[in-house]
Amino acid sequence: MNGHLEAEEQRDQRPDQELTWSWGHRPRSALDRAEAMAPPPPPPLAASTPLLHGEFGSYPARGSRLALTLTPQALHIQRLRPKPEARPRGGLVPLAEVSGCCTLRSRSPSDSAAYFCIYTYPQGRRGGRLGGRRRAARTFRADGAATYEENRAEAQRWAIALMCLLRGLPLPGDGEITPELLPRPPRLLLLVNPFGGRGLAWQWCKNHVLPMISEAGLSFNLIQTERQNHARELVQGLSLSEWDGIITVSGDGLLFEVLNGLLDRPDWEEAVKTPVGILPCGSGNALAGAVNQHGGFEPALGVDLLLNCSLLLCRGGSRPLDLLSVTLASGSRCFSFLSVAWGFVSDVDIQSERFRALGSARFTLGTVLGLANLHTYRGRLSYLPAAVETASPTPAHGLPRAKSELTLAPAPAPAPPVAHSPLHRSVSDLPLPLPLPKPALTSPGSPEPLPILSLNGGGPELAGDWGGAGDAPLSPDPLLPSPPSSPKALLSPITEGVPEMPTTSGLPPPTPDAPGAISTRGPPDHLLPALGTPLPPGWVTLEGDFVLMLAISPSHLGADLVAAPHARFDDGLVHLCWVRGGISRAALLRLFLAMERGSHFSLGCPQLGYAAARAFRLEPLTPRGVLTVDGEQVEYGPLQAQVHPGLGTLLTGPPGRPGREP
Repeated sequence: MNGHLEAEEQRDQRPDQELTWSWGHRPRSALDRAEAMAPPPPPPLAASTPLLHGEFGSYPARGSRLALTLTPQALHIQRLRPKPEARPRGGLVPLAEVSGCCTLRSRSPSDSAAYFCIYTYPQGRRGGRLGGRRRAARTFRADGAATYEENRAEAQRWAIALMCLLRGLPLPGDGEITPELLPRPPRLLLLVNPFGGRGLAWQWCKNHVLPMISEAGLSFNLIQTERQNHARELVQGLSLSEWDGIITVSGDGLLFEVLNGLLDRPDWEEAVKTPVGILPCGSGNALAGAVNQHGGFEPALGVDLLLNCSLLLCRGGSRPLDLLSVTLASGSRCFSFLSVAWGFVSDVDIQSERFRALGSARFTLGTVLGLANLHTYRGRLSYLPAAVETASPTPAHGLPRAKSELTLAPAPAPAPPVAHSPLHRSVSDLPLPLPLPKPALTSPGSPEPLPILSLNGGGPELAGDWGGAGDAPLSPDPLLPSPPSSPKALLSPITEGVPEMPTTSGLPPPTPDAPGAISTRGPPDHLLPALGTPLPPGWVTLEGDFVLMLAISPSHLGADLVAAPHARFDDGLVHLCWVRGGISRAALLRLFLAMERGSHFSLGCPQLGYAAARAFRLEPLTPRGVLTVDGEQVEYGPLQAQVHPGLGTLLTGPPGRPGREP
């Protein structure tokens, strides 16, 4: 299936960028590099090509016999007895709704059957429309052979094939499906902001995220952040070779900390390649909205958006992520994955902070208050246009060419060093030497406790899933035995402090307490002259009164706001949107309402402008105002930024339907 998806995407892929559709791992050894250079898999199969077909019993046992057919995109279920059905209810299980599966055995010694269970999150119906997702477990009985060993082999064959499809791994053409096809479980570091999403982030993580990634067989270590910039300090001291991804369970702000922490390491060139992901549990979930659209799902909010993004994470798959290097008036630099905002958008973002207890509704209230007290700001926007025309909307105004000069204020004194506190409040399914509190984890709709899983692929034992009146209960039957060189022994404690440096890096070890607030790490901004010096030829400058200026990298400004409909994670562009002064409150409100569908450029608003650029400079000429980078307030004054294409790696899951990718 993923080969088919990859073929669909190849016409949009630049040759210098690598797209990964499976839970692949960064090459760390000669063997890994050899595997990465292996011949390509066989040609992709059609979506309806049967891969496996067989007859199974149902569990709990009700005398039903089922015919199962596995294709690259779905599991088809047809009832054979007692009453055959051509199209039974629930007979089609799309793999996009499956988080994982496991094999089981009966606790009854006389039962020679084996079992496999799949975990699904189908969407319900509300008034004829698609509603929220609800967890369901489907268990099937392999009993066609006389011995348990033969039945177990058949159940494992189906479970392994299903897991390969879920993780984007090719199945062998000879039909020989063995446990060796499955790689070791990916190791994820989950960072949770317990104060995100009206304080519900930890509850959502415990009730929804941890059960699902456990069902998918992903290994994890979870840490709750305790203060601002805690995540940034943490990733600066991580041994990154032990992790296959860093996942933030919060809003956009926590991922901002992680990316800037990676780019502030002495080994930033290698560190920034660490795949990062986001599971939305905050009030601002813009990147998650773009990931949701990339996966082909309908727009969603709240728990529905979280479940969608969790499903995509379980499937694996990454994409290069453009990052924006932003230089502020003081000369300090930070990196943005989302947006730079000035005017109405940044005003609403910061002034609505006092309504944070309302969750995402804070932005609605902030927008109403901002419209009631609408301001205009005088400023100068200059940008380097993209060399290649895109399919994005064209600007509504003519673009005169000009140069700009500006004198900078002196840089502030270096900030004092930050004292590091020890990490705690951790939960893990890996045997790390950390304090491991075990709160009762529950899956959606089930009150039974969910124990933390082993690394070997066992499944969560839920009585509601694997037991019924008159049926012997089932126990997990791991797919993968522990190999002799288990990664368990290779993991070291998570500590803050000096990051692990490769022996061939040639870089001096970092000094945690060294003074200096300006970081020289990260790639150079070769397109930008020094802030305050004239711009080179080829730049375009606009000067006047603005209601807002927005520079955005992905498609979404919020989970339900599509500011740049044609933007992609790796298009190498920053998308500039601005609204000039003179717009009415009603017209501005119509723009934001249309932005929920990404149709605001079709309104023909004369004050709305757009340009695709590779770099830009913003010079506020109004003495007071608010500037934000990824929703975080920064110093007010002139700034400039440049796109660094594909600098980061984002865990997105497989792409959805063609034409819906951001």
